[in-house]
Formats: sequence, structure tokens, C-alpha cells
Amino acid sequence: MIEARVATVDVYPLRRHDTEWRTLVLERAANTRCTGAWEAVHGHIEPGERPEDAAIREIAEETGLIVTHLYNVTVQPFYLHTLNVVTLAVAFAGIVGEGSVRLSAEHARAEWVSIDDAVRRFAWPRSAVALREAVYLLRGGDGGVVDDVLRVR
Repeated sequence: MIEARVATVDVYPLRRHDTEWRTLVLERAANTRCTGAWEAVHGHIEPGERPEDAAIREIAEETGLIVTHLYNVTVQPFYLHTLNVVTLAVAFAGIVGEGSVRLSAEHARAEWVSIDDAVRRFAWPRSAVALREAVYLLRGGDGGVVDDVLRVR
């Protein structure tokens, strides 16, 4: 039997640059899974941890940035054949404050890029789709008329 489990988070760090959103993309370091791949912030939900708490923690651990606003975007399934599990990643848009990026050992580089550039770089197509959805939902600077169901923090 294959188990489905909410086990991970994907977080798309966003900052406004003039009137456009920019996002932080991370390149995987050598000797990690998917070496050289560009991705958003990604991580596991710890036992007893809520997905939104995991998202905020992962942003801090992987980038050193502080989330000022967190928005729920979507849920993304992925089959982990080695574990016989379908993992469900809760995807968030994390608006982050100013500050320098401090990378964890998982990543070799980080760059603030346009949404189109991030979409071209991402290794996973689901990341491109989720980022586009986040930017669409936040096109007015916040969740607009659906902010009450999107904004987690």
C-alpha cells in the first residue's frame, strides 16, 4: 500500500522591486541531492510542526531571511519511489524583509531574479507553476479579496 503524507514545504521567497516581484532562487551544492539544480526553499516538516511553521523555519535555516508575511499557495504531490510514499508539499509565498542572504550548506549560490528568470532556472516544472500562481495571487501586493484565506501570517 502506498501512503500519502504531508511531509514537506516549498517556499518561494518574494520581495518587491519597484512594481514587480523578485524571487530568491537557490542552487544546490555539490554532494547534495540534485547537485547544480536551481530551486526554491524546500524542506521537511518536523514531527508535531505545522506546515507554516516549517516554512518560516526553512527560510531562516536556508537563507537567514525573516518572513514578514506568509501566504498559502498550493499543495504539490510527488512520488518518492524509494520510500513508497506520495509526499505532499505545502507551497507558500514568503514575503521577506531586507537583509543579506546567508546560505546553508545545502546550497552553493543564491540570486534574486525576476519571476521569468526563476521559471527558466527551476529544475522542477511544478516549481515554475507554483511560483506563477503565487505571483498571480499576490499581483496587487497582497492576497486582495482572497487575502483572508491565503494569508497565514
